[in-house]
Amino acid sequence: MPTPRETILQALLAALQAVSGATILRGAILPERVPAGGLLILRDGDPGTPEVTLSPVQYHYEHRAEVEVIVQGKTPVARDTEFDALLQSLGIATTINRTLGGLCDWVEAEAPQPVDLPIDGAEALKAAIIPVILTYTTADPLD
Repeated sequence: MPTPRETILQALLAALQAVSGATILRGAILPERVPAGGLLILRDGDPGTPEVTLSPVQYHYEHRAEVEVIVQGKTPVARDTEFDALLQSLGIATTINRTLGGLCDWVEAEAPQPVDLPIDGAEALKAAIIPVILTYTTADPLD
């Protein structure tokens, strides 16, 4: 049986699967080619140091997962347009169910810091890492 942390990450991945047209991966290395429609890669991130309450012992996390958003295009306008559409879809996927079906207290994506990456002999990339804060409570720090 998966831990609550793993169950939450799987639920976040399932929510990201609603982003149409993009390829959604978890923990994968960047492929040689970015698929048409863009690429989202969920990284497990850092659960951080929890707040602890006693009686009963509870560990309250603000787990910082990350979603890498990557698009490729021939022109800056094409990249910007595709990147913006992908961010809008990601925003909808993370806000439509802020508790991931009751698994989290709250899910909140933070603002991106996009970068343009030139590639020798290929179309340039536009990418950003989007922190997604997963607020949840467990009874064990290994959960």
